[in-house]
Amino acid sequence: MDLDVYKTLNTPSEEILFKERKSKFFGYAYPILHEDEVKPIIEELRKQHHTANHVCYAWQLGVEDVNYRANDDGEPNNSAGMPIYGQIQSFGVTNVLVAVARVFGGTKLGVGGLISAYRTAAQMALDSAEIIEKTLQQRYLLCFEYSEMDKVMRTLKQQQMEIVSQKMEMDCKIEISVRKNDALLTENVFTAMYPVKIKKLDV
Repeated sequence: MDLDVYKTLNTPSEEILFKERKSKFFGYAYPILHEDEVKPIIEELRKQHHTANHVCYAWQLGVEDVNYRANDDGEPNNSAGMPIYGQIQSFGVTNVLVAVARVFGGTKLGVGGLISAYRTAAQMALDSAEIIEKTLQQRYLLCFEYSEMDKVMRTLKQQQMEIVSQKMEMDCKIEISVRKNDALLTENVFTAMYPVKIKKLDV
């Protein structure tokens, strides 16, 4: 398997509904790129389900350097957030937020019942989402004089490298994006092309 390939969601899932002993569990899955996207989504779900007693969720970000968080939102410890996170792991997706809003139906489910219900709602939400494969990208900035332009453009075309932005004046700058697996090759190609300068960008 390619080490620079990962699975994520293409678009947010549809709302799913799972019922357990009169309690309703509404499940959602969203693609995210930053932790600060989480709070507005959860707040929107609280407004949408103003009768919900709990909006529990879990998210995971990153591929090589993974961050995650699970939130029980007042449910017994590890009875909601972690079962949701378990489904994120089970589906093998990242850069994703899965949330489940629970509207209490009057019958207590017990910790075991809660774990099962939140896990099922999270699974249904991820099942309804379109999961896609993406590749990790590395960005570089190429700096060169106008006289080097033909050589640089020919190489970019041959290597099928994506141009993100370009500024063509006497001093030219091109930002490119390549697969992480091709990063070393890219550095070697342009390092050998003196006087073209290549700089790795943190994105």
